[in-house]
Amino acid sequence: MPAAQASLDLAPVLDTVQRLDHDAIERLKAFLRIPSVSTDPAFAGETRRAAEWAAAQLREIGFRVEVVNTKGHPMVLAHHDGPKGASGSPRILYYGHYDVQPADPLELWTSPAFEPVIVEGHPINGKKDGPKGQRIVARGAVDDKGQVMSFIEAFRAWHTTHGTLPCAVTVMLEGEEESGSKSLDPFVKEYAKALAADICVVSDTGMWDITTPAITTMLRGLVYVEVTLHGPSHDLHSGMYGGTLVNPINALATIIGQLHDGDRRVQIPGFYDDVAPLPASIRDQWSKLGFDEKEYLGEAGVSVPFGEKNYSTMERMWSRPTCDCNGIFGGYTGKGAKTVIGAHATVKLSCRLVANQSPEKVFAGISRFFQDRCPPGCRIEIESHGMSPAIAVPADSAWLRAAQRGLAKVFGKEAAVIGTGGSIPAVGLLQRELGIDSLLVGFGLDDDRVHSPNEKFELACFRNGIRSHAAMLAEFANVVSH
Repeated sequence: MPAAQASLDLAPVLDTVQRLDHDAIERLKAFLRIPSVSTDPAFAGETRRAAEWAAAQLREIGFRVEVVNTKGHPMVLAHHDGPKGASGSPRILYYGHYDVQPADPLELWTSPAFEPVIVEGHPINGKKDGPKGQRIVARGAVDDKGQVMSFIEAFRAWHTTHGTLPCAVTVMLEGEEESGSKSLDPFVKEYAKALAADICVVSDTGMWDITTPAITTMLRGLVYVEVTLHGPSHDLHSGMYGGTLVNPINALATIIGQLHDGDRRVQIPGFYDDVAPLPASIRDQWSKLGFDEKEYLGEAGVSVPFGEKNYSTMERMWSRPTCDCNGIFGGYTGKGAKTVIGAHATVKLSCRLVANQSPEKVFAGISRFFQDRCPPGCRIEIESHGMSPAIAVPADSAWLRAAQRGLAKVFGKEAAVIGTGGSIPAVGLLQRELGIDSLLVGFGLDDDRVHSPNEKFELACFRNGIRSHAAMLAEFANVVSH
């Protein structure tokens, strides 16, 4: 351990976290009051204000900060060099986003979406786990402002206690995560040198439960496309033309029906070529988590599992690739009847990918699948709405072990090592462009109502998130930089 780091004890930092608790919650409230809805141009000024607000917080605690303009919303880029004179100190990159989803539908909120309130917790959907203490309710509470503030407040506690951080830190906050991250790729490429780090920490995921932390080591990737089958030059009367030419809606529905075979395996060419079997050690870890399939399905309002044959629900959710239709439309979709054959039909399609699958290869397979089935005289148009690779953190990673030690100090138990079915584009981009692996350590819960009305963040999770980031930072400082 570098000598300059030896005196930076964690215990007084955790005491500072407790002492600053009220102020930390007030700062989170201030952040949540800014309606940084990135997808709506009407909120562009507020989205920039959120970036400037976050930048000001980092400046207060010793970071050098830039608010970098992009073609979209600005990026916040901040650096802290850690203790002076420390040799071999690693640099940790922290990623998060300050933008939020729209609050609609507003009438379903029990309080205004951008006026955060603290309320008492209560059992969710009749569960027997009982109240969880107080929670903060607002848009962005857990996705991702509360989680961003958990590591910023950890930095603040270190700075207040020791006047520095235990190792070098870079922070990158984006403002377009909820609207496609269009500026992220060019920003990472342009600022690759400034973003260089040994590992990236992302807090945009969840815990196993309110008392059990989790490290997500498998994150699925994504290919999202919009496929349109074009037929007649214009909508036609179904009585005059029905049965005499290709109906694009009928034809597209037939093609979609061929996406899966009888065992629910995806029929896109080459789809499974690079999919590796789940290691037995990982399957064994997951089997000990106590996953409640009945409860999981019940939250979706169903009782019967469905999916790829010979795989458990947990394996389908975390470790198997998927292909799903997310929307389909064509012809007349208004109220009442209108007897037309639509000129075209469209399906929105997403494929969740697992480690080693190439998004570009899967996209090419999707194109081939639809083109090969295009009826004579028709035309297939395919538009990409984004691609990102999956990631898998090596089980023997020194950074993973350091995160596990830090979490154990706070929770008094071993962190669950889990996967997630979702996708975070930045994670794959950082690995591809910078060669940086990511640790996904988040503090949300399944019932936090992410993207929904009455989004919330348990204050117990917020507080333990701050403490955990403080403890993990101490452990990261002891990992030798490569």
